[in-house]
Amino acid sequence: MWKKHDLANALEKFNKAVEIAPSICRLLGRRAELHMEMRNFSQAIQDADSVCRLKPQCPKAHYTKAKALSAAGRAEEALQQYFYCVALKPGWSVVKLEAQKVLGELFSSVFEEDGLSAPLPSRQSGPSSRLKPSSLVNSLPPSFGAPGCSKDASASMSKSSGGSESTSSGSSSLAIPKPDGLFENPKSRTAVLSALPVPSTLKRKGSGELSPAPPCKLHRPADCPSSSAALRVFPGVRQVPMDLLDSGDLECSLCMRLFYEPVTTPCGHTFCLKCLERCMDHNPNCPLCKENLSEYLASRGYSKTFLMEEVLQRYLAEELAERKKVHEEEMKELSNLNQEVPIFICTMAFPTIPCPLHVFEPRYRLMIRRSMETGTKQFGMCIADDVKGFADYGCMLEVKDVKFFPDGRSVVDTVGAARFKVLSHGQRDGYHTAKIDYLEDRKVEGEELAELVKLHDSVYDQATAWFTSLRDNMKSQILSHFGHLPVKDPDPQGNPNGPAWCWWLLAVLPLENRAQLTILAMTSLKDRLIAIRRVLIFVTRKRPR
Repeated sequence: MWKKHDLANALEKFNKAVEIAPSICRLLGRRAELHMEMRNFSQAIQDADSVCRLKPQCPKAHYTKAKALSAAGRAEEALQQYFYCVALKPGWSVVKLEAQKVLGELFSSVFEEDGLSAPLPSRQSGPSSRLKPSSLVNSLPPSFGAPGCSKDASASMSKSSGGSESTSSGSSSLAIPKPDGLFENPKSRTAVLSALPVPSTLKRKGSGELSPAPPCKLHRPADCPSSSAALRVFPGVRQVPMDLLDSGDLECSLCMRLFYEPVTTPCGHTFCLKCLERCMDHNPNCPLCKENLSEYLASRGYSKTFLMEEVLQRYLAEELAERKKVHEEEMKELSNLNQEVPIFICTMAFPTIPCPLHVFEPRYRLMIRRSMETGTKQFGMCIADDVKGFADYGCMLEVKDVKFFPDGRSVVDTVGAARFKVLSHGQRDGYHTAKIDYLEDRKVEGEELAELVKLHDSVYDQATAWFTSLRDNMKSQILSHFGHLPVKDPDPQGNPNGPAWCWWLLAVLPLENRAQLTILAMTSLKDRLIAIRRVLIFVTRKRPR
């Protein structure tokens, strides 16, 4: 009758069959499907629920119930049933796709309520790799571990969970897969959190059986056991018993502190943003599951997980405030460009002169990133020293631009700022630091100033003549890297570091680093001009013909 589309008479026959044998799951399941075709969704849900109670480990039963709930518009409950299906049958790709579709529709309605018109991206490429069956076993209902369950089904569930002990935690229980860009809009965070169901949890015992675990830290009041503890109330959202809140469940597995600026990798693991970046400086794999994250590193799509942030702000506001305070203190300490200045040990750098850098070492990746995060955009440059590690004098560099490459390397465009003297050497997280004192030229007056201006003009003319006499190919190389010779300053003492043309000339003259360092350390403009004049006389005489 069903095949002939005589649905009413077919339903009557099914009803009689169920009356005769009410415990045959196949009859109930088929009648549920017939009810769905007749759009009797409430009856279909009842039949599917009966099958789930009779055979709690049957994936098809939960799939039928999920389809009926979804058709009835009960998206939250349908999504939970889809999760049960995937936990019981990990390779069921059709279920994964339908679960993603329901999840997308669920949050699309949230965006529409918030007045957001941006559509969710379509998922045409197949099921997401983030829908991990092993993490979904923890959300199965307690009835799955009932004594009546078959041994084969229990073994199947053990296999699907990966064989590792699994307990409820804040980070794992909220790692629900999402379409790309799902939580990118902060306006929808509150509504999104309220809309998500929080399933029951299971704890694995040594025998391989599953039994009910302690309630999740973020259960709804109806799921929690009766307790005399005080409730933390959030109007219109949830009531959470205080004794179930534990900041330890929302700690980063890398720094062992409360999540700060949490981000979630494509493989579904959540870390603090800074912690993940430091790990990826050394290895482009997930710190936990070792899944390759090269594409994630290349795109640098470190978007905050707004759902996790909302959980922290709502339930652990005091702990989050303390964590933020600690972070701000660390940033304040890192931004002190006197007491603990980061030092890049590489080459000579001079004030006003560009110094492009190729950064590939993990320690210097961290150093550059911190200089950008603190807002200082500065670090020190020194040459190496066999005894102390780096020289006693150097030049601060200011970052103008950073270009990142897919493998984590970067090219940093910097320009020289102020000179400094190193007072003490140190280290921090693998890179060198120093306590420094900035250098400035001593100013002169009267006859000394007149003599200084005369010497300044004379050496500048000498430098111009030397550069003009160079071969064209040498000139073009110098111009492409350092630019043109700066114009002569009308006031040689106008800049604390002295005239810019002196540093340009010092950078292009064929001098060893130690000789350049000696001139860089001078605080007398007169002494520096005399040293440059001697070098110009020497290179002019020794220049090959």
